[in-house]
Amino acid sequence: MVSSLDGRVFKPADDVAGGEVEATTLFTYHEENGEIWAEYAGGKISRGYLVGTRSGDTLDFRYTQLNTAGETNTGHCVATVETRPDGTLRLHEKWEWESRSGAGTSVVDEVTPRVAEA
Repeated sequence: MVSSLDGRVFKPADDVAGGEVEATTLFTYHEENGEIWAEYAGGKISRGYLVGTRSGDTLDFRYTQLNTAGETNTGHCVATVETRPDGTLRLHEKWEWESRSGAGTSVVDEVTPRVAEA
């Protein structure tokens, strides 16, 4: 299992088709006792939050966000955590809107490597 996501920052590898997340959106993750949560913003998203659980290298969470047009939307995502050869993390996500129609997949990459844990 990959070490904690706490304090790690991620960004999408590319704009997400069917979603509002863009390559400029940044996610800051937190983790404690199997719980995960994150704040995110950038591009079309003014403010977003996700909250859920982690079991091994699988994340299961709900998200809610406010876009720059003033609309709120919600959804569900399951992601798998991968450690890349350079030691950074990548999340492979399968998501679906709950507040509107649509679903898809996305990849988000860690943008700043975490300092080794003491």
